[in-house]
Amino acid sequence: MFRWGIMSTAKIGREQVIPQLLDSENGVVNAIASRDHGRARALADRFGVPHAFASYGELLASPEIDGVYIPLPTSQHIEWAIKAAEAGKHVLCEKPISLHADEIAPLIKARDANNVLVCEAFMVTYHPQWKKVRELLAAGAVGRLRHVQGAFSYFNKDPQNMRNQPELGGGGLPDIGVYVAVSTRFSTGAEPVRLQATVERDADFGTDIYASVKADFGDFDLTFYVSTQMAARQLMVFHGDEGYLEVTAPFNAGDFGNPEVALYSRNHDRAEVFRFPGVRQYRLQAEAFVRKVGGSDDEVFTLEQSVLNQKLIDAAYRAADHDGWEKV
Repeated sequence: MFRWGIMSTAKIGREQVIPQLLDSENGVVNAIASRDHGRARALADRFGVPHAFASYGELLASPEIDGVYIPLPTSQHIEWAIKAAEAGKHVLCEKPISLHADEIAPLIKARDANNVLVCEAFMVTYHPQWKKVRELLAAGAVGRLRHVQGAFSYFNKDPQNMRNQPELGGGGLPDIGVYVAVSTRFSTGAEPVRLQATVERDADFGTDIYASVKADFGDFDLTFYVSTQMAARQLMVFHGDEGYLEVTAPFNAGDFGNPEVALYSRNHDRAEVFRFPGVRQYRLQAEAFVRKVGGSDDEVFTLEQSVLNQKLIDAAYRAADHDGWEKV
């Protein structure tokens, strides 16, 4: 069994990832680390995890760990992912893995030099809902794809939350804009050429709280908005000349309804709905990751894909500084 170490007691680990790692078929959680040993020990006891470490360095030095899951603040992802790779540990790191595309190159170098697997944790790319979207688009189910529409928003004005702290990598585009970008790229296999964007920042936090983006993918356009201070919403629509796909609960399956993909005909006189009840996307992600470590041909989200995804976000920030198009 693959032995996981959890680097931090962050909420996403506590509430989403650790429970599903514990239920996975090919992995166990063997240790939790925190700079506060009491917090690490408490979380380890809660989940029946045998080891608790008072530093991330201790975790990386442990022979009881094969790989780590990193849910640290975004600003620390690259630093600790590199350290983990250099310690010979495989790495599954929360998104976004970096705040700038060019920061990922040293991590790719560390991955290759130490012969480890390093992946950004885009769990949506492991969900059968998104694999169905990709399959339907490839089969021409909507005809010629002309437009993709996306939205992702929530309301959070807590100054203590890392999403509202720019020094930790907070902001709407890095937190949730990446999901619209990755799901569009994953399902179409296309890359953006140029884009336009407007970005609004919070006067107190300094983080981007609203962004509206139009991206030119050559054969189709993507338009989307994200916000950290609007009513919660998630939406993805793929519109072609023969029909369109509407994705229900595209990113947080369960929290925003049951995951479904609805295919509507050109005249809206016929619909086919694909449902995916009971899917646990964090578990699927972890199991595919472990199988890949063992030499399988599972599709995982590579660091090369991370670079391409982050380039879109980087370009959106640049485009917000001027009128007109910005190259990606």
